[in-house]
Amino acid sequence: MSTPAFTLIGFGPEGWGKLLLLAAGLTLVAAVCSFALGSLLGAAGAALKLASSRSLRGIGTFYTTVFRGIPEILVVYLFYFGGSLALTRLMHLAGFPGFFSLPSFIIGVVAIGLVSGAYQTEAYRSAYLRLERGQIEAGKACGMSSFVLLWRVIAPQTLRFALPALGNIWQSVLKETALLSIIGLVELLRQSTIASGATRQPLLFYGVAALLYLVMGQITALGIRTVEKRLARCWGR
Repeated sequence: MSTPAFTLIGFGPEGWGKLLLLAAGLTLVAAVCSFALGSLLGAAGAALKLASSRSLRGIGTFYTTVFRGIPEILVVYLFYFGGSLALTRLMHLAGFPGFFSLPSFIIGVVAIGLVSGAYQTEAYRSAYLRLERGQIEAGKACGMSSFVLLWRVIAPQTLRFALPALGNIWQSVLKETALLSIIGLVELLRQSTIASGATRQPLLFYGVAALLYLVMGQITALGIRTVEKRLARCWGR
């Protein structure tokens, strides 16, 4: 007699509920870390693409072209296997035999963060170009330093205009964490695969995984929309 579905996804001795929730938590942490790294890279990339120097603009364009043009799964493979191979060779030179692999969580966050940063670069750049130059000139006329002008005028309004695009990028980052299962990270998709293989109930566990992804995506999207509305009220339309 087969085990009931509610028992399999429950928290009892035969249930996988706790492991699935822990994996969902790891998925969310990986997504947040990747998006945060992408935000830093996106801000730096936007600054490069908006710079007056042609060489700096070229660096920014090279970054966005490369990481927006290569499939995300290939970026993960290159960083994980390429990095592990380079580490192994270095360890061999130091006299340590064997194979050395890089931490899958860190490499996954870096890989997805780099891709996310390339898309966030365009979001920030486009948002900055929408700013009213009169406000920036007024801030300078009032004696604001570059830092104060950035903190009080440029950054809040740039974030306000960029939020809709950033919301879409966040959803992509959350789903792209599933790629980290291929390098051994036991996130939601990999844990669902393990559970479905052990119980021979793939439809059940992949369905639960899909539901958890949907819940996480909708809750975080609601948070982003709330921030967007508050910024719109603060700065007007």
